[in-house]
Amino acid sequence: MAYLLGLDLGTSSLKGLVFDQTGDLCGTASAEYPLSSPKPGFSEQEPTHWQEAADAVIHDLIKKLPQLQTELIGISFSGQMHSLVLLDESNRVIRPAILWNDVRTTKQCQRIMASFGEEVKAMTKNIALEGFTLPKILWVQEHEPEKWQEVRHIMLPKDYLAFWLTGNYSMDFSDAAGTLMLDSANKCWSEAIIEKFSISPDLLPPLFESVGPVGKMRSELKEAFGFEQEITIYAGGADNACAALGSGIISEGIGMVSIGTSGVFLSFEEAQEVDYQGNLHLFRHVVKDKMYSMGVTLAAGNSLSWYRETFAPDRSFSELLTEIGEVEPGSEGLLFTPYIVGERTPYIDSKIRGSFIGIDTRHRAKHFSRSVLEGITFSLKDSQMIMEEQAQRKFTQIISVGGGAQNSDWLQMQADIFNAEILTLSTEQGPGIGAAMLAAIGSGLYPDAATCVDSFVKYGETIHPIPENVLKYQQIYSVYRTIYAQTAPICHTLMQIER
Repeated sequence: MAYLLGLDLGTSSLKGLVFDQTGDLCGTASAEYPLSSPKPGFSEQEPTHWQEAADAVIHDLIKKLPQLQTELIGISFSGQMHSLVLLDESNRVIRPAILWNDVRTTKQCQRIMASFGEEVKAMTKNIALEGFTLPKILWVQEHEPEKWQEVRHIMLPKDYLAFWLTGNYSMDFSDAAGTLMLDSANKCWSEAIIEKFSISPDLLPPLFESVGPVGKMRSELKEAFGFEQEITIYAGGADNACAALGSGIISEGIGMVSIGTSGVFLSFEEAQEVDYQGNLHLFRHVVKDKMYSMGVTLAAGNSLSWYRETFAPDRSFSELLTEIGEVEPGSEGLLFTPYIVGERTPYIDSKIRGSFIGIDTRHRAKHFSRSVLEGITFSLKDSQMIMEEQAQRKFTQIISVGGGAQNSDWLQMQADIFNAEILTLSTEQGPGIGAAMLAAIGSGLYPDAATCVDSFVKYGETIHPIPENVLKYQQIYSVYRTIYAQTAPICHTLMQIER
């Protein structure tokens, strides 16, 4: 039996998932690490913590599954996107990694768009936002010039683990697409962008397909882990792309909605020439020569967490949502907008804030609870509508993962608001599954993504939309879409007064 290991490097922890060659999950392990916020808006981590976590996870998995020491054949990765890792000529970390959720780079984003915005958008299919890697590089150039002079290698989090395991530098196309430096059409680093912003091409790693072998595990690590066989390390992919593969999103007409702290609505893109003009993120998939688009709601699960912590801190999420099934769609005229930390799609607006609209004396806690879930789902529908209106996409099925898949009433709400069948996964570890699948394909166990999906991806229940609820939600959603334009001026003014 051959085994594959997927390492999912997240913002708060690293998870390891072992699958056998038939796609069955055999074992899991995880290790946490801290997040640092040295100043408001800053978000950083020490890359060495990821290395220590990976070391601990691999040792833990070997302890649980001793056969890995003779039968593990490949390791691949799913990694948090955009986060900037800088190494010097001795491959030492120069400064803590600046993470995807760090928002210090607003001025750098403005500089990029003002000086080279149309060119960047044409080549990368995206616009400059604080999360991307290029603005973080410019911040280091401007604020830490002495450290920038030391930089000899630029990489992303999962690529730091690949370097630790193999001694080789690498970055796959799906993660490179999130740096804002990839010439997406030609699958190479954009000479125009890196020259414009004074980044030597020697600092950037070689580019790989996600299933491409980066190298063999270093002999000293192989000995330390007790492996008797060669272990091939594969390039891996960006977390959302791996989650899409691990959810079976490899053809058009099927989408994915993922609700964590933020929320993502994601679609497979068959055509290379698709272009949303920056209205959605458009990245290369881990499936060779394919793309995926996605919109982001900044405070999806975060809105629900805020609501619970503020109004019902003594209740669990399951308790909080127990009665929402008693409330009719539309929460009897109560609407919530989840803009509590600003918004990304379709409004790139850091100053907008959330609201409850239509509060009435008849409304009780269960109405507010349901309206929060409806508002989160409406916000994700904004991304669905961009795809339908700009790319004539029609979604017949949507895979729901994360917090939104944990409550039956919320799943029905998604089916009704998205007007599509909602599918769940029997094993919901999308990014880690996707990483292991890349190793399975790269090793030759499967010839392509489609055959690998057939073995690895297993679906649970299917929820069908209720026609009368669909009609009602369409009417309510049309009202929801008008709220931003009417509340934005108020929120912006209040923010100015507060400052």
